[in-house]
Amino acid sequence: MSKIASAKYMRRRLGRLKMEMEDISREQQSIKEGQSQVRAKFNVVEEEYEQLRNETNQIIRQTANTQIRLGLMFSILQAREQGDLGKAAQLTGLLREMVGRDNYCKSGAPPP
Repeated sequence: MSKIASAKYMRRRLGRLKMEMEDISREQQSIKEGQSQVRAKFNVVEEEYEQLRNETNQIIRQTANTQIRLGLMFSILQAREQGDLGKAAQLTGLLREMVGRDNYCKSGAPPP
């Protein structure tokens, strides 16, 4: 192969390599953009998860609180049926205190 043919071959090869490198560079940029989009979507999902977890915990607390209130109400009714008005009054006071504390907390203030 002559020097001229060899030089032409090298230039063509160099040109192809440059084009391949440009293609690879575009692909890498596309991958980076895709990763950025995935990261952003992941952050949104993570925020939604946190919000749902907090809402679920709040519902669990409310459910437990409701169960306690219902238990107190049932105990008040039992005490009244048994004629134990002192116990009924004590339980009623406890229920009133609980409802008052819950209403106070719902207003945004810390419990007393």
